[in-house]
Amino acid sequence: MKPPANETYRLPPRLFDARCKACWFVFGLICLTIASFVTLDLQFAKFFSGESMARMGKFLAELTSPTIDPAFLKKLGVATFETLAMSALGTIIAAALGLLLALPASKTHDADRARWRGVTRLILNALRSIPELMWAALLLISAGLGPFAGTLALAFHTAGVLGRLFSEAIENSPQNAAFALRTRGVGEGRIFLYATLPQILPQLMSYTLYRWENNIRAAAILGVVGGGGLGQLLSFHMGLFQMPETSSILIAMMLLVALVDLLSYGARRLMQR
Repeated sequence: MKPPANETYRLPPRLFDARCKACWFVFGLICLTIASFVTLDLQFAKFFSGESMARMGKFLAELTSPTIDPAFLKKLGVATFETLAMSALGTIIAAALGLLLALPASKTHDADRARWRGVTRLILNALRSIPELMWAALLLISAGLGPFAGTLALAFHTAGVLGRLFSEAIENSPQNAAFALRTRGVGEGRIFLYATLPQILPQLMSYTLYRWENNIRAAAILGVVGGGGLGQLLSFHMGLFQMPETSSILIAMMLLVALVDLLSYGARRLMQR
C-alpha cells in the first residue's frame, strides 16, 4: 500500500548529533561513570570468591533463624510500640510546627508583602538540612538517652521538610475563593481557614502521611545513637553478633513499615472519596 502523495515521512534522528546538548550531557555522564569505576578500588574478584560466598552464606543462615524466646519477644514488642509512638508523635509535632512556619514562608497573593518569607525559609532550610542523626546527637546532650530525644529529632527535621511542602501548597492553591473574601474585607486568618485550607487539606494530609512512613525507618535508625526503640535494640544485639535476635528485630521493622504503609494507603483512599 502506497502512502498518500501529500504525506511526507522523516527518518528517525541520529543517536548522536554534535549540536545536541542532551547528547553531550549523556556522553559526559557515561564518561564520569566509567571514570568512577576506574578510580574506585572495586575488588569484584575478591567479593565473588568462594571464601566470601561461604562467609556470606553462613551469615545469611544465621540471620534467617529468628529467635522465638518469649522473654525477648516481649522486649521486642515494647521496642516496636516505642518506635511507632516516636514516629507518630514526631510527625504530628512536625506537621503542626511546619504549618505554623509555612504561613509566614508563603506569599499568598500579589499584594502580600510577605515580610518574614525569607527569614522563615532560612529556618526551614536549616531544620531540614541537619539530618535526624545529628539532631538526635545534639538533643541527647540535653534530653538524655531514650525516645524523647529521638522524637524531637524526628520532629525538627520533618518540620523543615513539611514546612517547605506546605508553603508551596499554599502558594499554588487556587485563589478564586480567597480573592472573593479579600475584596469583602475579610481578614487573612479567616481567609486561610475558610478558603485556602479546605482546598489544600488533602495535599497536606498526603505529605504528612508520606513523611510518617519515612519517619518509621528514621526512628529505627535513631535508636542506634541511643534514641530508643527498635534501633537501640538492633544496635545492641548486632554489636554482640547475636544474629537470631537481630533477625527478629529486622522482621519487626519490616512488619511495622508494612503496617504504616497499609494505614497510609487506607487514609489516602478515604480522603479521595
